[in-house]
Amino acid sequence: MSKNLLTLIMDTNKFKATNYNDWLRNFMIVLDFKNQGYVLDKPLPTALPEGSSPEEHLTFNKWLEDNRKVRSIIVASLTNEIQKQYDRLDEVPSIMLCMKEVYAVPDRHIRYAVTKAFFGTKIAEGSSVQSHGVKMLSLLEKLEDLKAGLENDTYIDVILQSLPSSYDPFIVNYNMNGHEKSIHELINMLGKGKAVTATASAESAPATPTGKEKEKARGSQQSRANDVCMHCKGKGHWKRECPQLLSNPGMSVTEVNMITNAASWVLDTGCGAHICYNLQVQERSRKLSKDEMILRLGDGKAVAAKAVGSLSLVVSDHIRIELEDYFYVS
Repeated sequence: MSKNLLTLIMDTNKFKATNYNDWLRNFMIVLDFKNQGYVLDKPLPTALPEGSSPEEHLTFNKWLEDNRKVRSIIVASLTNEIQKQYDRLDEVPSIMLCMKEVYAVPDRHIRYAVTKAFFGTKIAEGSSVQSHGVKMLSLLEKLEDLKAGLENDTYIDVILQSLPSSYDPFIVNYNMNGHEKSIHELINMLGKGKAVTATASAESAPATPTGKEKEKARGSQQSRANDVCMHCKGKGHWKRECPQLLSNPGMSVTEVNMITNAASWVLDTGCGAHICYNLQVQERSRKLSKDEMILRLGDGKAVAAKAVGSLSLVVSDHIRIELEDYFYVS
């Protein structure tokens, strides 16, 4: 099985004069597996001196045998035309030196091409972020191999900048939370980030019907007689038109969504109200009269706000968020 796999590696990576670096990388994989890479580094001795020990004879014969096998691997991976150039060379180091002088691309040129690709790659809207992440990882590893590696934070910044505009909320959330992630962890987060962003946008932004959907929307307005009010449970009107709510001019009802884990960070997607449990964190607050503001939670429960104010969130030295209409509930 291993022999077939190694043969497949060289068969699928035939040397074609323009792919020297890729061919060399796969060739070294095969030699490392077969423990024959040493024949590339040391010149083959022409003969053993007289009086050599049995161990030296054994080493010499193994060297001859491995050189023959490695040479066969090299020649078999070349095209017919290129094979003819090395028919007269028996030693592997000589063959490899000639190939390097003729076909190798200088590291400077490779580094320029890889750097340009890494910093210039942008993912198109709607493309697979996982495939994009794998591509960026591959370019990153090539930079490391060329000893042109950068700091982890720089890699993170470049990958984030390569994302489409639909990932802007994800990028803001990532930077606000001060995540310290590895490249692989970031790629895994990106695989989930778009779904989270899409869900948040769908919940926070009202849909705008177009075409046939407009006709369907007009039809739904005509059937309002069957709609149920979310406040009084009566039929024929919506909550914003509820007679019970309108009869109390001092009462305002706002529907909000809330999480139970106070240690979690939530990216604001445009919600109508902010709530807190601690009155001391509010700035410029004022008390509310009874039932002046009713906050209706996502599970249908109603909570009366006792105060309203503003709050400043200092995320970093350069980011400060001002939250208005910050309601206190208990």
